[in-house]
Amino acid sequence: MAIGQEHTVKAFDQDIKQLRALISQMGGLAEQAIDDAMKALQRGDTVLADEVRKKDKAIDAIEAEVEKLAVRVIALRAPMADDLREVIAALKIAAVVERIGDYAKNIAKRVPLIHAEGEERIEALSLLPAMARMASDMVHDVLDAFASRDAEVAAQICVRDTALDDFYDAIFRTLVTFMVENPRTVSQVAHLLFVAKNIERIGDHATNVAEMVYFAATGRYLADEAAAG
Repeated sequence: MAIGQEHTVKAFDQDIKQLRALISQMGGLAEQAIDDAMKALQRGDTVLADEVRKKDKAIDAIEAEVEKLAVRVIALRAPMADDLREVIAALKIAAVVERIGDYAKNIAKRVPLIHAEGEERIEALSLLPAMARMASDMVHDVLDAFASRDAEVAAQICVRDTALDDFYDAIFRTLVTFMVENPRTVSQVAHLLFVAKNIERIGDHATNVAEMVYFAATGRYLADEAAAG
């Protein structure tokens, strides 16, 4: 390999490492946001909820960094095949993780509304943190799969999303039943249903990332593989 080519390869490898590091950093912040939003929800902690909302700007800022770096890599390095797929995947994944952060922020926004003075505490609230942990674990594992280009783990994330959807359906039924039996809780239940839906959407987005990771690692679409299987 010529010296110029070797330098280009090393520079590209550094760019890829930086992209992976930024995605990992974003993922860590998103996971923390989900965890803190649920803690705030359980405790009625409006101060922590407000912190979640403010910290979302950090996730947005890292997404902007990923976008600039990915565009620069494509423009200057002209990556091909596997390398190009990874850069494009990083660009798309950053946008999805940013949306996951938004869902955590949306949950945090509901905390003061759900815990308004005089509102009755709904026991179904205790189910939501377990659902959120499932979704957060999916986010963590799929971003690890991206870092290690692990197509198998990515494929498993899609299977786990079915369990999360089932959990959402169960919580939905529980909350609606509670609301029917206790009409005065309609407003509070509506907010909790919104929270549950946001958690379910986090799982959907983790699945979207999994499909991107699978394609980046294999060059094949996961949906096509599933259909063929």
